[in-house]
Amino acid sequence: LSGGKIAVFPSDEVINDGFVPEDNVVVGNVCLYGATSGKAFFRGKAGERFCVRNSGALAVIEGIGDHGAEYMTGGHLVCLGETGRNFAAGMSGGIAYIYDPDNKFPERCNMGLVGLESVEEVAEKEDLYNYIKEHVEMTGSTVGQGMLEDWDNVVKNFVKVMPHDYKRVLEERAAAEAEAA
Repeated sequence: LSGGKIAVFPSDEVINDGFVPEDNVVVGNVCLYGATSGKAFFRGKAGERFCVRNSGALAVIEGIGDHGAEYMTGGHLVCLGETGRNFAAGMSGGIAYIYDPDNKFPERCNMGLVGLESVEEVAEKEDLYNYIKEHVEMTGSTVGQGMLEDWDNVVKNFVKVMPHDYKRVLEERAAAEAEAA
């Protein structure tokens, strides 16, 4: 993905026949490998190595297999469901938000270069809400819609995956901008 917008979702006919998107893989392994910009919304799960080497795109998905966000250097990834193991291995930039109401994610995350945080700032909560809102608008996601309807409670269950060095750079930039002002 290098610019533009992608939305992948099953047809109403398939859903009416009993297909449950959030329980099924709708995009395969290495989807969005090396994405540089743009937006991608997927109503359902991804296979392994989703968003590997993402350097600038926004992606919203409803579950991820093993090795998600591996070597990610930029952009944003929002996962509305569970991830597989070894998430964020080699992740040096960008930010991922993982919905984790059962606190299963920490043991699945490779903590070599990242820390886990809660989503606290009002502006960041608004950004995350808007990412999910656009996902719902683009895909008809019932998972996303349910989250938006109970946002004040749901947002407490998101884990922010933040690379240590990336956080330091953002803090240094903010300090330099504040000093220049």
